[in-house]
Amino acid sequence: MEAQVIALILILPFILAFIYAGIHEYRRYKSEGRASYGLVYDEETGTTHVTGISEDQEAYDPEDFDPNNYQAGENAGNEDEEK
Repeated sequence: MEAQVIALILILPFILAFIYAGIHEYRRYKSEGRASYGLVYDEETGTTHVTGISEDQEAYDPEDFDPNNYQAGENAGNEDEEK
């Protein structure tokens, strides 16, 4: 097998994924209009992810985040009781 064929086989899944994402976003744009994307904080897991943000919602600002305020799990508020 030639090197060009091997390279094409390796790159083809990425090309297909890019085309699929482009078509998906174009169809979403045609049905819903222009979108605003931003960083959203998930309080349950303490993580952030990029997603569409509605007009009435504010994007997550990493400068305002204090990791010391995050409490994981159901027993997060019961730390003093265990001691």
